[in-house]
Amino acid sequence: MLKRLFDILFSAAILIVLSPVLHIILFLVWYQDRESPFYIAPRVGKDGKPFKMIKVRSMIVGADKTGVDSTAGDDKRITAIGKFVRTWKVDEIMQLWNVVAGDMSLVGPRPNVPREVALYTEEEKKLLSVQPGMTDFSSIVFSDEGDILHGKPDPDLAYHQLIRPGKSRLGLLYIKCQSLWIDLAIIVLTVVALIDRYSALRGVEFLLKNPRVAADAELIEIAARRKELQPLPPPGATEIVQSRA
Repeated sequence: MLKRLFDILFSAAILIVLSPVLHIILFLVWYQDRESPFYIAPRVGKDGKPFKMIKVRSMIVGADKTGVDSTAGDDKRITAIGKFVRTWKVDEIMQLWNVVAGDMSLVGPRPNVPREVALYTEEEKKLLSVQPGMTDFSSIVFSDEGDILHGKPDPDLAYHQLIRPGKSRLGLLYIKCQSLWIDLAIIVLTVVALIDRYSALRGVEFLLKNPRVAADAELIEIAARRKELQPLPPPGATEIVQSRA
């Protein structure tokens, strides 16, 4: 109940404060091609319930029809204004409406598209036991997802090998240790990551080492991002993903 009250009050306040900036960004997105500045993204929420996630459009119209779900930094579908929108995470701000509506929470495992959820292991399906969030540990750790996937011949496969394992493990860890103070810390670090990603990563590392969180050494190493990411199997699997089939 406290988490829900916090979600509503905080989201409504941020929407009001950022309303002038949002209106300008939405106009610029519309002006570049005279198409809707919104992108309605189908996602899977708590208990597997589908919902429509609202985003500021950063790609060309019809980009989702290409069959590619992961977005590399060099993705040609990203528009000129879309690069700015993605860099400063403006596309995510509209999800505050989803939080107010009850589809999402401010903090929680990031929601995924239906075809990716269909590939979840039994362990990963536990991610659907809570309300998905706008941000979480993985949103900070993998905030450079576009750079990670840049130049990869198959961005979707690279996502499953390099990002999904750590992202899912961090989501599962959050479910076990979630609390209001952790939510507040993650929100602060999400904002810090926009300005100083290194400091945000050190903040996440500090949180993961806290006895109340108690992440294992391997996950802490992944989250610290001091080393290049290596292919790993997702939680609940023993083999590295070789295809999306």
